Amino acid sequence: MGEYVIKLPDVGEGVAEAELVEWNVKIGDLVREDTVLAAVMTDKATVEIPSPVDGEILWLGGEIGEVIAIGSPLVRLKIEGEGHAPEPAKPAKSETAAPQPEKKFEPAKAEVEKPKAKPAAVAEPPRVMAPPLSGVAPRGEGEKPLASPAIRLRAREAGVDLRQVSGTGPAGRITHEDLEAFFARGSQRPGAAALAPDNSIKEIKVVGLRRKIAEKMAIAKSHIPHITYVEEIDVTALEELRATLNAKKRAEQAKLTILPFLMRAMVKAIADQPNLNALYDDEANIINQYGGVHIGIAAQTPNGLVVPVVKHAEARTLWDSAAEVNLLADAAKTGSATREQLTGSTITITSLGSMGGVVTTPVINYPEVAIIGVNKIMVRPVWDGTNFIPRKMMNLSSSFDHRVIDGWDAAVFIQRIKTLLETPALIFVEG
Repeated sequence: MGEYVIKLPDVGEGVAEAELVEWNVKIGDLVREDTVLAAVMTDKATVEIPSPVDGEILWLGGEIGEVIAIGSPLVRLKIEGEGHAPEPAKPAKSETAAPQPEKKFEPAKAEVEKPKAKPAAVAEPPRVMAPPLSGVAPRGEGEKPLASPAIRLRAREAGVDLRQVSGTGPAGRITHEDLEAFFARGSQRPGAAALAPDNSIKEIKVVGLRRKIAEKMAIAKSHIPHITYVEEIDVTALEELRATLNAKKRAEQAKLTILPFLMRAMVKAIADQPNLNALYDDEANIINQYGGVHIGIAAQTPNGLVVPVVKHAEARTLWDSAAEVNLLADAAKTGSATREQLTGSTITITSLGSMGGVVTTPVINYPEVAIIGVNKIMVRPVWDGTNFIPRKMMNLSSSFDHRVIDGWDAAVFIQRIKTLLETPALIFVEG
């Protein structure tokens, strides 16, 4: 018998470490080649680490939430046959080396260590590996099912105990198809029990993307004295224009939401007040004011909040802005957004869509100095001087860094956006 060491492979260009967010195996488990052992996270992307060989888990190299360096031992396996000395880790690429195009992550071949010599003994009969389980029966108490982070999230949101779901993948791994089949059959839960107090406490470790969000929000609120300004916008004319443009759009054009109009209005308002399009380096006490308007679009995804960025909004048309927003939203929801798409914003829009509420108090995307919050559109009666008439109204709830932006400047900025949205023809007037 030999020992096989799986080291954390290179999971991305320039990435030196990754956070361990999930173990799919435990010590003593028998695994087959391609069984997913763990999931790690870096730069808001989750990567699964499969086993390159059959074997038995001897050792796991970290706890959930621990940050592990690339090339560090991750798993030790007992395998049939003799082990071999591990290959030396590849040196880190020089910063001056020519950049290489990004490619889809493929785990490097794991490396093996030679076991220590031990006295001769009666040969141990070879261990017979368990065949891949197909249609595995629901698991017992304490037994952890094999499933990817995405499947675990779906199950958690649906209130499904994955131990009750049969897995048809390798080693009984639960697939999306297995979960769909379970939903189709119905969970067959017992009837509701009589009302009784629930004194349970569930301890949930903050790891992965949720930890990154928590850290960034804590920094933003502890460093930035927020001022929030709320203004009511009459978007009746804008909604009529949007409906007309969507009805006449070409097949290849993206459907217009309110966001592209807001983005164009922000670009024009920033031209008058460029100090709103800036990052504040509070350690160096320097404000970096940008010429290019790079608008972050805060997006809720199955894995948490991310902020894909529409670069150079000042150089995009209404339709181009809409297409880019759709592209980034799809990439964020599927977890395929690149580091380039998720970084570099200079001002941010946050919107909860139809759940946008009447008023919000958005947290600034540190180290930016402003964030524009979109609340839901509602039909409300508005007095026109003679009668109450129905109008489509929407609030903008926007926050500003009061160290950099005075209340007056914040109000001027939002009032400029209000004028452009209430008279949308002005959005298309140059100068």
